[in-house]
Amino acid sequence: MENKAMVLDLARNDEYQPLLTGQPQTRGMRSGRVFLKAGQECGLHSTKAHEEILVFLGGQGTARVGDPAESLSVRQGKILYIPPHTPHNIVNSGTEPLVYIYCVAPVGPWEKNE
Repeated sequence: MENKAMVLDLARNDEYQPLLTGQPQTRGMRSGRVFLKAGQECGLHSTKAHEEILVFLGGQGTARVGDPAESLSVRQGKILYIPPHTPHNIVNSGTEPLVYIYCVAPVGPWEKNE
């Protein structure tokens, strides 16, 4: 795998957009842009042995995280960290589109900073 920086353009539409897809593009990180219309949700899931961060770019909604689920308010300008093995669902509870970027990375041995 070549270690190379890259710049990606975000789409300007309401479609799901994959951004980083794992190897060989990265060392295991995956990322995408999600666009939820009012009332839509991403669906309950877990990223298993991966940690995840969501960066909210527009709208407002509710994150239902954990078991039992805790409801957390999310909106533009907020980020949400989700630990490994944590069930979660994101629901657009507002009237505007809820747009966010997710980044998922495997949890493994820590590499020393060089």
